[in-house]
Amino acid sequence: MGRSRLLSKVNKNILFYSGLIIVLIFVALAIFAPYISTHDPSFINFDSVFLAPSADHYFGTDDLGRDVFSRIVYGSRISLFVGFVAVGISISIGLLLGLVAGYFGGFVDLIIMRFVDIMLCFPSFFLILAVIAFLNPSIFNVMAIIGLTGWMGVTRLVRAEVLSVKTRDFIVSAKVQGIPSWLILSKHILPNVLTPIFVTATLGVAGAILTESSLSFLGLGVQPPTPSWGNILTAGKDNIMFAWWLSFFPGIAIFITVLGYNLLGEGLRDILDPKQ
Repeated sequence: MGRSRLLSKVNKNILFYSGLIIVLIFVALAIFAPYISTHDPSFINFDSVFLAPSADHYFGTDDLGRDVFSRIVYGSRISLFVGFVAVGISISIGLLLGLVAGYFGGFVDLIIMRFVDIMLCFPSFFLILAVIAFLNPSIFNVMAIIGLTGWMGVTRLVRAEVLSVKTRDFIVSAKVQGIPSWLILSKHILPNVLTPIFVTATLGVAGAILTESSLSFLGLGVQPPTPSWGNILTAGKDNIMFAWWLSFFPGIAIFITVLGYNLLGEGLRDILDPKQ
């Protein structure tokens, strides 16, 4: 795709720009959290319990008198960090296995893809719950488990792309010239399968954020007093009748963030797909 045509598609893609703006806003919140937050997110003040949203506490306070706005701002760091690292792990594993399975084929392909089929038999969220139940709930365990249970779709996608690319003339020519397989994979095949990986990674961040929030909501993810959108929602669950803001604002933060990454992913798909 020529540069001018690519730029034209980018300029006309409203989904891409909408998602990009949302993502950049939340990334900025995470980076500049100490300057944006109005209070210490962990400061407990029993004189300010369950205060409604006001000029002093934009999103109100929780059951321990902590400022909800500040906790949501700092919680964006946790959610985005988990999303990026977990997706990085799953993309790395899926990319490696997909390249190997697609390029070498035969018995290697059979073993890898049957293992993928076995892993796909288990509902991913329940698999995560089963594994994390035997570990101490922490942000590092959450990132690792989400990443280690989310690579199967990436493997299938990369394998399909490799099967398409490896039959092209320039790959066949490279094999005839005796170029090592690792060099063919890294220099000739990998650059041609990265486009769908970018889209998958973007959409995967949204899924990882949702999973982390769900685990934290159940008490199996990030543990208090570290602020996470999921554990803020947990405090709101028991007090939703008279402290609606504890559920509303973190829920909105999760919704907008996931929407932003989904819009960005769909926009990238429209831009990079040659069929569009």
